[in-house]
This record gives sequence, structure tokens and C-alpha cells, in this order.
Amino acid sequence: MKITNFKKGILSAGLGSFWWGILGVFYFKYFSFIGHLELVIHRCLWTSLVLILTTIYFSKWDLFLKTIKNSKNIFILFFTGILIFANWTIWLYALSTNQIIDASFGYFIMPILSVLFGTIFFKEKLNNKKIISILLVLISIIYLLYKFNSVPLVGISVGLAWSTYNLLRKTINVDTDIGLLVESLFILPFAIIVFYFIVKNNFNDFSFSNPSLMFLLILAGPMTIIPLFLHIKGVELAGLGPSGMIFYIVPTLHFILGYFYYNEPFSNDKFISFILIWIAVFIYLKDLYENN
Repeated sequence: MKITNFKKGILSAGLGSFWWGILGVFYFKYFSFIGHLELVIHRCLWTSLVLILTTIYFSKWDLFLKTIKNSKNIFILFFTGILIFANWTIWLYALSTNQIIDASFGYFIMPILSVLFGTIFFKEKLNNKKIISILLVLISIIYLLYKFNSVPLVGISVGLAWSTYNLLRKTINVDTDIGLLVESLFILPFAIIVFYFIVKNNFNDFSFSNPSLMFLLILAGPMTIIPLFLHIKGVELAGLGPSGMIFYIVPTLHFILGYFYYNEPFSNDKFISFILIWIAVFIYLKDLYENN
């Protein structure tokens, strides 16, 4: 039974990663014409709605109330809500400005930065492989800073935002979906206000005159939640280590799509930095494999 559950977990995590890596890119890239600001607002609005519906469906309101009664949870989730909004905004900006490769840089370094933060703030022990991985990531970033014209600011911002998000979420014990619901509800008033001004100034593409576009934009909610639930299920059934290894499918697919499908530019400086990152990732994954 354990082997069966493990295989189900691997399959679930794999599907979630492929969803993020391919379907998510195609979907949000397709709607980049409406502007990344309106698109991130729709992502906030419809993700909140979907999470409310799933909380009702899975009868998790008691867990939701228990979560928000804890002042530490509320304090941390407020800041993680800001971080997840920032990450969504940066990611959609990257899609709309043909910087998918740069964004993939951030997803490659994010787990390794999380290990570094865990060591700094939680005194987690490092072995030699993790130390080498962290050093290679830092060397790669320093190299790009030295070659200033090639710095993937989008990627570094994504990596820092997500690793900081993981760091803060690690300080509280909250279910992923319930935590995301609270985060979304913090963002929701801001999203509604911004959307109001977008509509008031006639900058909106979402309107009753185009019901098909309205429906497709509403799908931004399920497009965000479905891969998240698949990833969560993968972690539950297969464990954090194997799921973390599978997650690297996401930036790999982002890189492949950005370079081969969308023909994004890729300088020699970035190529050198990515080689360092790929070596760091290989060492990190080898360590995960040996310890899980």
C-alpha cells in the first residue's frame, strides 16, 4: 500500500509540475495582451472564490476559523499574502515582457535559497553537498551582478520572494490551502479596489460585452488552485524530498518554452550562470535522493 501511495504521490506531484510548467505558461501568456496588472487582479479575485468554494466543499471552515483566531498566524499570513501577490505580479510581468527564461532562473534557485534561509534562521544543519549547492548559486548571482547588463532581476526577485515566503510559512503550522485562502482574503480588498479603478477608467478587457473572454479569465482561479492541490497531494503521499525533486520539472519546462518556443534571447553570460545553477541543482537533487 505504501508503494502504491508513493507512486500516486509521484504522479500527482508530476502532474502539478507539468501543469505549472506548460499549461500555466500557455494560459497566462495567451492573456498577456490584457496587461499583467489586470491579469494578476483576476488571478487574485478568482483564486479567492475557488478557495472559498473548496473550503465549503471539504468542510474546512472550522479549520479556517481556528487558523484566523491565532494572532501569529494572521500576522505571518498577512506578509506571505503580500509576497505571493508580488510573486504572481512578477511572474505575469515576466510572461508579458518575454522574460520566461529569467523567471525560470528564480525557480531553479528558490529551493536552494530556502535551504540557506533555513540554516540562517532555523539553524538547520548543512552537509557538504548543500554547502556546495548554496555556494554555486551565490557565485552565479554574483557573476551576473558583475556582468550587470545580464542580471535576471525578474528571476532573482522570484527566487527571493518564494524562498522568503517558504521561510515565513515554515514558522506556522497551517494547511496550505487554508493558508492560501487567508492570504488571498488579505489581497482581495486591494484587488477589488484596483479592479474598480481599471473598470472606471475603461482599461478593462473583462466585460459583459465579451462573455467568452470573461469565462476564460475566471479560469485563472482553477488554473492557480488545481496544480497547487496536485502538488500538496504529492507531498502528502510521496514526501517532501521526492516532491521537491519533481518540482524542478517546472523551471526546466519554463526554460525550454522560453528558449525553443518563444525564442527569447539567451546571452553567453546567462548561459554561464545557468550552467552553475544546473550543477548546483544536480548536487542538491543528488543529496535529496540519497537522504529520502
